Amino acid sequence: MTHRYSVRVVREGLWWMIHVPEIDALTQSRRLADAALMAQEVIALHTDRRIDEVDVDVAVEVGGEPSGDRVGDARAQKTEAEHMEARAAESYRAVTQELAAQDVPLRDIGYLLGISYQRAHQLAAG
Repeated sequence: MTHRYSVRVVREGLWWMIHVPEIDALTQSRRLADAALMAQEVIALHTDRRIDEVDVDVAVEVGGEPSGDRVGDARAQKTEAEHMEARAAESYRAVTQELAAQDVPLRDIGYLLGISYQRAHQLAAG
């Protein structure tokens, strides 16, 4: 049976300090990427659970403020930008192929779309 713990991670000097309030345990890590595993290990040690029975929710604080909302917003914006870029690429491909089918020269298609002749050629080829 898995048990979930809330973990608070704060930067202190060169270290990430990892606090598990539920069991009043503290450990540290040099890299933030290792914080969840370090928390799982300290929890398993203090509770006599196997490490695969421990789940953690990590809340990171930098400069005394939780960074979760800002990080989440930034990731959501990046994901949205990637989706928009994919839609734009599909639009460019479709428009290029439509114009090429109407015998518009690839150099002119490139000029219209603000892309190189070579890129227009790639898009027209599909």
